[in-house]
Amino acid sequence: MTLHPASLADLSRLLADCHAAQRPVTSVDLAALAAVREYTPEDMTITAEGGLTLAALQTTLAARGQWLPIDPPHADRVTLRQLLSENLFGPRRCGFGTIREHLIGLEAVLPDGRVTHSGGRVVKNVAGYDLLKLFVGARDSLGIITAATFKLRPLPAAEIILSATFPSLAAAWTAVEAILASPVTPVILDLHNLAADASASATFTVRLGFAGTPAEVEWQRAHASGFSLSLYQLRGAGRGEGLSPHAPDPEQAFWSSALPVHTHSVLPSKLPAAIAALGPAPFLARAANGIIHHRSTALPSPTKGLDALSRRLKDTFDPHHILPALPA
Repeated sequence: MTLHPASLADLSRLLADCHAAQRPVTSVDLAALAAVREYTPEDMTITAEGGLTLAALQTTLAARGQWLPIDPPHADRVTLRQLLSENLFGPRRCGFGTIREHLIGLEAVLPDGRVTHSGGRVVKNVAGYDLLKLFVGARDSLGIITAATFKLRPLPAAEIILSATFPSLAAAWTAVEAILASPVTPVILDLHNLAADASASATFTVRLGFAGTPAEVEWQRAHASGFSLSLYQLRGAGRGEGLSPHAPDPEQAFWSSALPVHTHSVLPSKLPAAIAALGPAPFLARAANGIIHHRSTALPSPTKGLDALSRRLKDTFDPHHILPALPA
């Protein structure tokens, strides 16, 4: 059953009815809940509803020289509810972290229809338990996220992206380790084997991005020249909307393909071994974070303890299991 609430109160009522009847809910359409509730540029905070797209939010913020530094693929289609419930991110996770680092308040409707609030609307907030983080990445299994408050960042005045191609994984990883050990602070540090059409190539590419003031970016670019990386794009716009579709980079093709993508997380030091285990499959790795997106057989993940905890949370928040099951 798909719900199409016209308001927060409507969603609360619909979920309460489904909970009472123990009727499963397969999805919820929040198209009617897509407003910016409160924006205080001076405090660098914004509260917006879950049906608003990330691209629309970034457009509002850019007018005041600000942004939410999260850049998942297809920002024009990703809603804030999806961003949070699926814990989406993009290449700038290296420099800016995940959405958890920017979330300071959350509103959600529980399976029984109760509306819950956690966190607050100011950056320095210590009220109550930090329950909002439970909903991030839960994929609507614990409740439906209807609004969130984020702390914002100024738009970087400049950003550059560098890249270099290496004949082997070992050579590419040597460059990654050199970058991590250097004084530079990249906002992007990726490793992939993608050809222009997102198929697997025989070479390995390191992609490096810097952002900040022009002086900061230039200083880091100069230090990065020792890693055999070449400047291939100077960006002047588009931050917060993912990489430009006009960039000479295969990431857009990778995420635009209809083929399924698996995501796996390892310690960054274990990344080369995990990549080697994928064989010749196309992959895109966030090298500083140990995150691998790939089109190979899903890698094993030891999650027995986490599975038990997740089941307890599900039974507590949604005893009748009317919302989607927890992600595997």
